[in-house]
Amino acid sequence: MKTITKPANMGKPYRTLRSARRQVPFYLMMAPGLIFIAILSYIPMGGVIIAFKDYKARDGILGSAWMDPLFKNFEFFFKSDTARSVTFNTLFYNIIEAVTVTLLALALAILLSEVKNKFVSATYKGSILLPTFLSWIVIQYILFSLLSVDRGIVNNMITSNGGEEIYWYSEPSYWRIIMPIAYLWKNVGYYSVLYVAAIAGINTDYYEAAQLDGASKWQRIKHITLPLLQPTIIVLSLLWVGKLFNGGLGDWNGFYTLPNDAGALYATTDVIDTLVFRSLKKVNDYGMSAAIGLYQAVVGFFLVLISNYIIKKKDPDSALF
Repeated sequence: MKTITKPANMGKPYRTLRSARRQVPFYLMMAPGLIFIAILSYIPMGGVIIAFKDYKARDGILGSAWMDPLFKNFEFFFKSDTARSVTFNTLFYNIIEAVTVTLLALALAILLSEVKNKFVSATYKGSILLPTFLSWIVIQYILFSLLSVDRGIVNNMITSNGGEEIYWYSEPSYWRIIMPIAYLWKNVGYYSVLYVAAIAGINTDYYEAAQLDGASKWQRIKHITLPLLQPTIIVLSLLWVGKLFNGGLGDWNGFYTLPNDAGALYATTDVIDTLVFRSLKKVNDYGMSAAIGLYQAVVGFFLVLISNYIIKKKDPDSALF
């Protein structure tokens, strides 16, 4: 009788199926997040065609007529002076925030990792993390109590020392400094906690060996902590790059609420997201708003690709893909 031999790879589909069954609990845990992303991020992407249409609510997205010429909504935006100012403001504030938040968060994380008392360390972490959970409306009231012309704490201090009160909400130049400080205060705690978690994952044997070799604290930070934090820094930096065209990592409402939507401050506080919001709220121009949003998303996407390509050339292991 002839013996039939079973191919060696015949059991591979069964092993794959068995492995997939073991992963079912993890897939179920992922499901809410994936559904959330799909509903809020992917399904609405079909609406980008509004950027190329003369959108009328009564006709719907598909029933509205196409623009003639097709890129008229983009043309209207790019030919205006607003396009240059909001693009500059968006890039300026995000670059300033990315650099300052990253550097200060790293410094805070390293300092917190050196605090050995658990109670004191937890108190510090909670204190710097608290602003992250405050809404921009609350922060706007705090800022107004400081900068109000007649009742603000800052103006009261200035006038009590013989100075003249400053009209903070009428002078745009002050907000080049006020906005980065407000965003730094709100976001630095969140990123410092991320870096603290990354530092906690570093094997303590490295530090013990370096200490035995006579390395100082600064040398241990320079040659152990910072190099081993490099992958985390690169990933977070790539996320920053992808959101350079957003109004502060999705916190665009801060640019809307903190200046009280004062028209006198638009020159220095208006970013792409606030322009889109006002275009919808005041002008009801859905086509131009969609065109600006699409321009913002496409540029951000290519910035991520370019940054990832550069990182991949220098350090392939640190690239996202």
